[in-house]
Amino acid sequence: MGADEKLAALGIVLPPPLKLPPGMVVPFPWVNVRGDRAYISGHGPQEPNGSLAGPFGAVGESMSMEEARGSARKVGLSMLGSLKRELGSLDRITGWCRVHGMVNSALRYTETPAVMNGFSELILEVFGPEIGRHARTAIGVAALPLNFPVEIEAEVMIGR
Repeated sequence: MGADEKLAALGIVLPPPLKLPPGMVVPFPWVNVRGDRAYISGHGPQEPNGSLAGPFGAVGESMSMEEARGSARKVGLSMLGSLKRELGSLDRITGWCRVHGMVNSALRYTETPAVMNGFSELILEVFGPEIGRHARTAIGVAALPLNFPVEIEAEVMIGR
């Protein structure tokens, strides 16, 4: 079962393009395809309708690790939506290379890997252990754009 079929079997609907706040312009592509690689720009969490998804703020301060983990999963759905729009099919992804996660964290918050598990578990669920396995970084940062709790970028291998 390919990734597109797996999403359908799980009843997962990917969000449409992000509805940017008024006046905000992004002068870069969400997905940049170069040869057999797709480089995915930093994504934040989205609601199913394409709007920004809360909760917002720092993990360990204005939200729990469980809420932030849910946000990391929503980032994964946002990223998969961008990939599907750019590639036409998620089945073109032949391997997840690396994932870089940034977690908006309260001072000395150390559970960033647990937050990022919300993303990694989604990718493994959809793509399986061979295609979905990836190298990963999970770092805490003082702030993120739009007060997101999580922002994630990645690199995938693609085929025709």
